[in-house]
Amino acid sequence: MSADMIDSAAARLAETQPPTVQLFKGLLRGPFMVVWFILIAATLLSWHLGADHGIQNHRIATVLIMLVAFIKVRFVGLYFMELRDAPARLRLLFEMHCVVVCSVVEGVYLAS
Repeated sequence: MSADMIDSAAARLAETQPPTVQLFKGLLRGPFMVVWFILIAATLLSWHLGADHGIQNHRIATVLIMLVAFIKVRFVGLYFMELRDAPARLRLLFEMHCVVVCSVVEGVYLAS
């Protein structure tokens, strides 16, 4: 088959697909899938740290796990709650919330 025949067949197939399939394919190519894989990797990292696979000091492992959790919160907020395209004040408020709450939780844990 020539490249022109393949291109025309692909174009006909794209025209016959329902809009939901085209939307789904667009989402697969966008940043959401990349972020989703990053979230999965972060979850696996948290599991690895929490299951005594690497760090012997449990306090350090706990701090790292909580840090990973707050990074995941930020990714979810920015990409799946669409705060990355929100007005500057709202995004700044969310970013400050993530930093302050993470700092306070980590600080309280380390002080105890």
